[in-house]
Amino acid sequence: MPSVTRPDPTAKLVLGLGCERNTEPGEVIALAERALAEAGAGRTDVTFVASLDARAEEPAIHAAGRYFGVPVRFFDAATLEAEATRLQNPSEIVFAYTGCHGVAEGAALAGAGRDAVLLVPKIRSACATAAIAGPRHCAGACTETAASDPV
Repeated sequence: MPSVTRPDPTAKLVLGLGCERNTEPGEVIALAERALAEAGAGRTDVTFVASLDARAEEPAIHAAGRYFGVPVRFFDAATLEAEATRLQNPSEIVFAYTGCHGVAEGAALAGAGRDAVLLVPKIRSACATAAIAGPRHCAGACTETAASDPV
């Protein structure tokens, strides 16, 4: 059975989210929960939700903030594009629509700060993306190890 090592409880984890217009809040929240599970983190480890300012009126992004009980911060496309060299999944298609090469990853990194790293690179659902960024020292702590893997 896998055991998950949780990140440092004092670490600042930022949940970056992106979504298409009018995405159902449940889809965004479920994807965010999946990203946290991949990080070995829980709801209380999220400091805030971050996204692109073009999504500032998007109900699903605000619903995620309420669900996690944290503020939601929005960054302009230039701020997210400044993170392009640190993205693991840059997209020309996203750039064409938004002016930045990555919304979820870029927002997570911009929110977590210059020394942060992606703990969970972009994951997707049908209409949303999520990523988690936090302190570099958490990167190795957010992995699963199996005591005995019957594969």
